Amino acid sequence: MSRGRRIWNCHRSKRHSRSTRAELQFPVSRVDRLLRERQGTQRLSSATPVFLTAVLEYLTANILDLAGKEAGASHRMRISPEHVQRALINNENLCHLFEPNAFSQPASAPTPRKRK
Repeated sequence: MSRGRRIWNCHRSKRHSRSTRAELQFPVSRVDRLLRERQGTQRLSSATPVFLTAVLEYLTANILDLAGKEAGASHRMRISPEHVQRALINNENLCHLFEPNAFSQPASAPTPRKRK
């Protein structure tokens, strides 16, 4: 009986998280949960949280890379919040992205169409 279990267990595929399957470090499941809680919608594509997580990870990696260069320029080994702030100010694209009015708010929500 134990021999049968051993054979069955070796053929079972390992379960991988969505972050592992997408080769990301940030948690895809947490982003998915936060999207569903904040937006109040349950209709999301399965690729939406994966894509958003990848974008967040890419932006974070770029910001930390620039902040590391700022820290190295000031002869420091650790990145401080001031290094991150300087990196954001000195990079034109990131500075524009993190402006207070970078994203406009919609004037009104679209109304759903009525079926006949």
